[in-house]
Amino acid sequence: MTMTDHESARAARERRRPVLRAAMPARASLLAALALGVLAAGSAVALLATSSWLIARAAEQPPILFLGFAIVGVRAFALGRAVFRYLERTVAHDGAFRSLASLRVAIFRRLLPLAPDGVRGVRRGDLLTTLVRDVDTLQDLPLRVAQPLVSGGIVAGLAVVGVAWLSPVAAAVLALGLVATIAAALGILRLLSRAADARVAPLRARLADAVLEYVTRWEVLNAFGAAEERRASILDLDGALRRAQTRQSAAAGSVAALFTLGAGATALATLVSVEPALSTGALSGPQFALLVLVPLAVLEVAAALPLAMTAWWRVRASADRIVAAVPEHVPSEIPRPPAAPAPPPLTATPLTLRAVTARWPGQSAPAMAPLDLELGPGDRVVVEGPSGAGKSTLAHVLVRFLDHEGDYLLGGIDVRELDPDEVRRHVVLCEQAPHLFDTSIRQNLLFARDTATDAELLDVLDRVGLGEWCRERGGLDAAVGERGRLVSGGEAQRIALARALLSSAAVLVVDEPTANVDPARAESLLLELVSAIGDDRAVVIISHTPVPDRLVTQRIRVTATG
Repeated sequence: MTMTDHESARAARERRRPVLRAAMPARASLLAALALGVLAAGSAVALLATSSWLIARAAEQPPILFLGFAIVGVRAFALGRAVFRYLERTVAHDGAFRSLASLRVAIFRRLLPLAPDGVRGVRRGDLLTTLVRDVDTLQDLPLRVAQPLVSGGIVAGLAVVGVAWLSPVAAAVLALGLVATIAAALGILRLLSRAADARVAPLRARLADAVLEYVTRWEVLNAFGAAEERRASILDLDGALRRAQTRQSAAAGSVAALFTLGAGATALATLVSVEPALSTGALSGPQFALLVLVPLAVLEVAAALPLAMTAWWRVRASADRIVAAVPEHVPSEIPRPPAAPAPPPLTATPLTLRAVTARWPGQSAPAMAPLDLELGPGDRVVVEGPSGAGKSTLAHVLVRFLDHEGDYLLGGIDVRELDPDEVRRHVVLCEQAPHLFDTSIRQNLLFARDTATDAELLDVLDRVGLGEWCRERGGLDAAVGERGRLVSGGEAQRIALARALLSSAAVLVVDEPTANVDPARAESLLLELVSAIGDDRAVVIISHTPVPDRLVTQRIRVTATG
């Protein structure tokens, strides 16, 4: 590796370290699980050693009292192996699940200040895979990496020392068999599995994203004849993922076979190497049987060591993907809560913008030219301009998804002194494609005000022209489907507007309210919208289509900086 490669690898390790540290259980839980793992693996080796000695010694037909200690040992180690394994699994998994729960909460907390504009470069399916599959994979760090390495390493080392007490030659053979088998297994894994491990997580994310896009946009894809092509692409990704996972399984099977072969070969080599000591009487028959059979148990315990490396490669890849999807630092273009927020304003009006501009995360140039705006109760402002001029940028500035340059005052208070969530209690955005949750109409409205009664919900639906539509669908319990698939685009916008009206926001920002209706219905829809909002609130309407003068009190035009 070149110096640049070393620096890049070191930087990657530094970025993933906080994620890996968060995936580890609490120290007490981790140490308890490791100790129990050592006891369980040690009991398995001791059980085989004791039982082999007992069987061989019993064949010599000594007085039964000479076998009592070994009989008790066999029973104790048999029970200990099961009990310690159960306790180890319980403690280790409990600690791992608790740490993952904390990690998920930490990731969501880090994403909240970023969303939606700070994660614009991350595809929804990719982010979904990162938050579910990749976080789940991190449980392998304590369970399939730390646990096998510690317990397997300690038990294998103690076994070699114990064998050396009886026969240094047998201990040397056992150590050589362990080293040779583990080295060969690592070679197989590097040859067959490492590349596949690195490919599985990205392929899984791409497949999830492709399936999600196909399911959510099937109508559009089918209308334009692209559904078959996307389906073929999904099948190609599924085939690539299946081949990578098959390669992983082939590597794991090869390693298992190799350790079985290694255990037999080590036992055979031990038999040959210590047989002279048996012939000369330096070793008894039971001791000879113990030395020959112990490698079978030790190699079985050590078989988890190479597989821990494959688990580590998967954990490392998932940690890197989490770091990439969830930046450690909030971009400067995304608003941050002040250390000591100012008291919330009594009202959102007047809302004042002076020479306000903004830029998207990662962009050096502003997305719109400086803009002035003054809003009071009952104002109806239309924001006009060509595509790309900055209309959506303005909407995101008003609700504090994006930070800004210039002055933005809310009720006479600079919004930088307020918590962004507080600003969004006073200024609400109704997007062109609003998000509807896969639940009933009632629940989609109650997100705005959970104390609203059914009468109030029906009243607000009547105000936006959906009262009769709701009753025809079966009332407030009617489902809207995932992301509003069971309603039209215009109906989804009206539900979002009803949700905004239920809130206590004094300023409503409505983005392209006529985008999902035909031109003949556009003017009547705007009239219904303005009438529904009432004179006690201000509204900012972002529209490509013309808005009649009689419906507005002010027009502003945004222009791009270029």
